[in-house]
Amino acid sequence: MAATVLVPADDAPYNAGEHMLEAAARSGARTRIACAGEALSGAELGARARALQAVLAGAGLARGERVLLVLRDTPLFHAAFLGALRGGFVPVPISTLLPAKDVAFIARDCAARAVVADVALPPELDALPRVAAGLASTAAQEAAPTNAGDVAFFLYTSGTTGEPKGVVHRHLDLPFTAARYAQPVLGLGEGDRVLSAAKLFFAYGLGNSLTFPLLCGAEVVLHPERPTPEAMFALLRDAQPTVFFGVPTLYAAMLAHPELPASLGRVRLCVSAGEALPAPLWQRWHERFGVEILDGLGSTEMLHIFVSNRAGAVRPGSSGTPVDGYGVRVVDEEDRDVAPGEIGALVAHGASAARSYHARPDATARTMFAPGWLRTGDSYRRDADGTLWHVGRSDDLMRVSGQYVSPVEVESALAAHEAVVEAAVVADRDEHGLVKPRAFVVLASDARASDALARELQAFVKARLSPHKYPRRVDFVDELPKTATGKIRRHVLREKA
Repeated sequence: MAATVLVPADDAPYNAGEHMLEAAARSGARTRIACAGEALSGAELGARARALQAVLAGAGLARGERVLLVLRDTPLFHAAFLGALRGGFVPVPISTLLPAKDVAFIARDCAARAVVADVALPPELDALPRVAAGLASTAAQEAAPTNAGDVAFFLYTSGTTGEPKGVVHRHLDLPFTAARYAQPVLGLGEGDRVLSAAKLFFAYGLGNSLTFPLLCGAEVVLHPERPTPEAMFALLRDAQPTVFFGVPTLYAAMLAHPELPASLGRVRLCVSAGEALPAPLWQRWHERFGVEILDGLGSTEMLHIFVSNRAGAVRPGSSGTPVDGYGVRVVDEEDRDVAPGEIGALVAHGASAARSYHARPDATARTMFAPGWLRTGDSYRRDADGTLWHVGRSDDLMRVSGQYVSPVEVESALAAHEAVVEAAVVADRDEHGLVKPRAFVVLASDARASDALARELQAFVKARLSPHKYPRRVDFVDELPKTATGKIRRHVLREKA
């Protein structure tokens, strides 16, 4: 276990880039980042980050100005992100999977002054200074004299139902997630090697592959390409990580792979986020590999997971309980706490919570309604013992026969059937105009779609849930529409329905 990660006070002098590079350097020549045959020590990472900082300064960037990062998961991402932070610039990492129009929009929205990229960019960005991947030796640069509460970086939301929004985070938000989640919940420290299917340009992946390993003393294995089941199994075999971060969709695809390995190598713990992990999926994974998946709830606005299950005490199908240092409430439309077992909107509090969306005061006021407090947009119920159960996004719940139906609950019931890889449930209207559940199902490779199987799945759900919750229609599909982070785009399915 590495030394305890300390979190500075909001007004304390602190530069997160310098802090993480100093932590990485303490490992000496030991490998900290492994990627496609390349091994990088903490000292080598520091040299690259400082060189990139100097190039950005030489391009004329001033403190507080934004630099767009359009980078795959390679050591260049670490050098660019940390070099920008160290220089007092504001890195804005964005998905390499975004269409050109969204890349151009974000560049305009954040007023980017330079770009670091290792992928093709839209022509609208030709006017921006572009930092080359190969960096020559440069003059030494001092770390910018920032405070812990100063703006450090932006992360853009996916924008699946509207324009992307820039979530503004501070320097202290990074160490807070490591101190409150990575060390006490995951037990991450020296001797660990982490592998994350979630990419660095997402909040989840940024913590998994950058903040946590650098501050907790672990090594990180990077994979620049798509996280297919084949690629993940190969890395689990060859790189021998001890902690694996995935999303429910990937866990389901890995279990459905025809060449399923007998073990996960040295993996001692798996983590899931992005969507609720169905209990049947957790159980199949655990039965196959004997390794727990810790499901949790995180968000771009909170930076990482703030509600989580704990090793040895997992409640399959639940999100767990609040991580130490975070608080949550389940409230009704009047912001009053609901009784245990009742469904309400989840609001959350924590020091890593973003204080604003960039240049969007109305959206900021709706979501970040008090310092450190966020409206998550998720509906939950809370047991008397404090365990939280996700029942869907607030706009995904449906009323059937006058009663709430959670799509997550129906999806979990469907996932327990041996023929189902994954499922999504949305509201549909029958011939009378009444709201009923409708399921979209991806089948296992050895199952065949038929009317008989659809009826079998309906009966399967009826036997496990209240009768009004079963899907009145079952559609078999090759795949479900997903965001880049693996979340089901239920609004697309609702439009189809």
